[in-house]
This record gives sequence, structure tokens and C-alpha cells, in this order.
Amino acid sequence: MHVVTEFGRRGKVQTVHHGGAREHCVGVHVNAEELASFQRELHRSSGSPLMQFVFGNGITLPESIRWPITSITSEGSGEVRCATQVIAVIGPAVRNIRDAGGIIGRAYADDDAEYCYLGGISPLDPSQSREAQARSVFERIESALAQVDMNFTHVARTWLYLDRLLDWYGEFNAVRTTFFRERGVFNKMVPASTGIGAASPRGAAVMAGAIAIRPRSDRTRIFAVQSPLQCPAIDYRSSFSRAVEIVRSGGRQLWISGTASIASDGTSAHVGDIDRQIELTMKVIHAILHSRRMDWQNTTRAIAYFRNATDIPLFQTWCKRHGLRDFPVVYFPSTVCREELLFEVELDAAGI
Repeated sequence: MHVVTEFGRRGKVQTVHHGGAREHCVGVHVNAEELASFQRELHRSSGSPLMQFVFGNGITLPESIRWPITSITSEGSGEVRCATQVIAVIGPAVRNIRDAGGIIGRAYADDDAEYCYLGGISPLDPSQSREAQARSVFERIESALAQVDMNFTHVARTWLYLDRLLDWYGEFNAVRTTFFRERGVFNKMVPASTGIGAASPRGAAVMAGAIAIRPRSDRTRIFAVQSPLQCPAIDYRSSFSRAVEIVRSGGRQLWISGTASIASDGTSAHVGDIDRQIELTMKVIHAILHSRRMDWQNTTRAIAYFRNATDIPLFQTWCKRHGLRDFPVVYFPSTVCREELLFEVELDAAGI
């Protein structure tokens, strides 16, 4: 497996080769008109989009959706351009996964494994209680996985965007933990995850995405990775792994969960100091990368979440100071999982 960097007309494209497939990721900041043009380009491209994130307020997506799109609006303060990030594949045949809500997933197989990418999953009945909506989302993911002969123990990565997260994050974690216990997730592997406060266009309490993988042979292994500088999240009743790694015949891919300024004992660090929160967060992520024999140049995709959009230039300055001028990251104002936390980053990397 290796990473190839290209500069397309609309952004930096990261390409990972594995098992006879080429997986692309591109992230760009655009306005509403540019997003429409970007969508048209995606339809004409040679790759098959597997999932797409769209972050921004007042965004109108095309009525005909051909792949799963997770579209959320900002809870953070300040204005920022719309951002979008797409993961696509070239090579294998791709099939759609549908339910009553339309296309919610895409699946394909390569020499190493079978893959299922899900996105834009919200509860079918947003009038239910928030807890019931959360349960509904997990069950909807489960039903989608059943279409490709997978179950929740195959899930390696989740994204969970919660409306008014700070009002009910504890209750949400209780729902997730109960569901994982019922489905035997704790007996296998707890997925990497991002849990962020953001609103969905339909007014639902939860919007979710997921990636599930089923190995085709013993050559492919998937396992949780510990953080050298942070305790397991489950220690403070949040059921996700700090990172998950997949080892295949061609190399390795690492998914690092949403990471914030949390000390080794699970307490929030550097309250009120955005610069030091950025510094600690990136130090924690760097330590995970180093523990897996990777570095910043192995990064293929990242999203940075900010309580205040005015803090985005501080992170951009940090990146320049550390030689990361072309870091493949998009930015989005949103609410991190604790009132005192101002910044969070999720990151994917690949190596041999």
C-alpha cells in the first residue's frame, strides 16, 4: 500500500493502492455554486464515490443522490465556507445499498476484503425521543450491513453527528454502549469513531456514517490501536477505540478517531487556551502515528472541528510551523464533546 498525492482542479487528491483497488480522497472548501459544479465533476469522474461529507449551512444537494452523502450544518460560531470531502474507488465494481431512505451505502470487494461504506443515515422518524433516534440509527446501519452479509462486529469506523450534543451526550453514549453490548461488539473490536455536535438538514437528533470490512483471508487483519498519551475512551464511558488499523497484503491503513485536548487521565486539558489545545491534540495524534511507524506525510484525509471559526487560522499557522502546508484537511465549526473543548481532529493515514 502506498500514498500518491495529486493536485486536481479542485483540491489535493490522496490515493491509496490496495488489493487491486485505488482509493481516492479529495477535500475542498467551496461556496454553494462551486459545490454544485464539484458534484457535476464527481458524476463525470472515472472513480466511483463511496461516501461524501458536506459541511455547511444553507446547502442544497441534488435530488438524485447516487452515493451516500452525510450533510450537516454548523453549531459553531462564525462563518466559514462550505467544505466537502469525498472517498472514491477506481477498479472494483461497486454496488448500491438502499433502504426506505434511498441510497445509504456502497459496497465493493478487492483481493483482501469486502467493504461497505455507509453515510447520511438518520432516524426514519425524527419525531421520536433523541435516545430512540440514536437506537434507530444503529439499527438502520445494522440493516444496511445485512444486505452485504455483514453485521455490526464488522464495523471499523463510525461518524456520529449529534444535534445539541452537549445536552445529551451522556444519554447517547448509554444507548451506544447498550447496543454494542447486545451485538457482541465488545467481544470483537470497538470501532474508531468521531462524535461531534452538528445539526442535520432534516432536524434529526443524529446523522451517522460508517465503514465495515470483512476480510477475505487471514492476510487481512483489523484491530484496535491504543493511544500512547491518552487512556482508553471506554474508561470514561465513551464506547470507541482511539484508532483502528487494517493490515492487508499491500500495506496498512490507520483510522484515528476524533481526538481532542484530553489528558492521560481522561480530564480536559488547557481549558480556555485554544493554542495549547491544538498543540496537545496534534501531539496525541502524532504519538499514535509514531506508534504505528507512520508520520504526518502518511496522512490521507483529515477533518478539523472548531468551536469558533475564528480559531481556524491558528491551526493553519500550526500546520505551517510544522511543515504541513499541504496538509489534506478540511475545517468545520461545530461542538466538541465537552463544553470546555474547542478543537478536535480526525485523521486517516496509510503506510507499508
